[in-house]
Amino acid sequence: MKDRWSREINYMRISVTDQCNLRCCYCMPEEGIPSIDKSELLTFDEIETIVKAGVSIGINAIKITGGEPLLRDDITKLIKNIKNIDGIKQVTLTTNGVLLERYADELKEAGIDSININVPTLTKEKYASITRRNEFIQMIQGIRKARDIGIHLKLNCVSRKTITDEELYGFAMIAKHYPIDIRFIEMMPLGFGKLFDTYSNDKILERLKAIFQDKIHLSTVSGNGPAVYYEFDDLVGKIGFVSAVSHKFCSDCNRIRLSAEGELKLCLNYDEGVSLRDVLRNGNQDLLLSVMEQAIFEKPQAHCFYEEASDKVEMKNMVQIGG
Repeated sequence: MKDRWSREINYMRISVTDQCNLRCCYCMPEEGIPSIDKSELLTFDEIETIVKAGVSIGINAIKITGGEPLLRDDITKLIKNIKNIDGIKQVTLTTNGVLLERYADELKEAGIDSININVPTLTKEKYASITRRNEFIQMIQGIRKARDIGIHLKLNCVSRKTITDEELYGFAMIAKHYPIDIRFIEMMPLGFGKLFDTYSNDKILERLKAIFQDKIHLSTVSGNGPAVYYEFDDLVGKIGFVSAVSHKFCSDCNRIRLSAEGELKLCLNYDEGVSLRDVLRNGNQDLLLSVMEQAIFEKPQAHCFYEEASDKVEMKNMVQIGG
């Protein structure tokens, strides 16, 4: 369906947990954050009910997120069930990759279409510093396992000034030799991300062009989301940029988010939303569709990152909202 700004909304990101096995410095404190009580989480049946309602109003692409979604018991069963819902064209997953080696075969069998893996750095020491955990080898093994069994992969890296040219070259070489897309994502001023300055993707692109002597060019290929992709003549994969801060793409936004506790969020920047869990658990399942339609129609026109503060601005961390 279309919102009041005539944007076609067809993509839902569903968080299945707020728990994570890493402690990335731009996401949460080292000691972690209090977890949602299990009774407050949406059940898989509730998630599937919401997805089916979404399909009836035009949702056809689903992204499973967290926290770390592979920490949720039986997550591959949920993915398989969603894949089997008529009208769903694509189901993808975002993960930190630590548990991916263990679950890759099950994910492929469940029909996963693509997996995004958050890769903050290509060096073991910096990984431990950023994530506050020593899981670098497990992440690499997960990437290799998923790659080897033929799952399409995208590696997401938060753009930071501390990324070295050697790392940029290393990321590009992954895309050169494997059908893996590399995506640089600008830091958004949400939660602990507010403690870090946004490093513009324009600077990352400039540095890549300098490293590769301007052989990089804009790709004609696009995905479900806002990433702008570039290619080299001899790259197997692509290099993408998600630039929510420096290049606002709200006019083309096609997504909604469902938090682990069932809140339908229309924009990352705002704390406004509607609890679909409460609708279902209060015995108002017949109202679910109309509640979703009304919320989507009223989706905000744009985020207001770095603009004048508002009492409606989201204060939660990304792990609580859903990545």
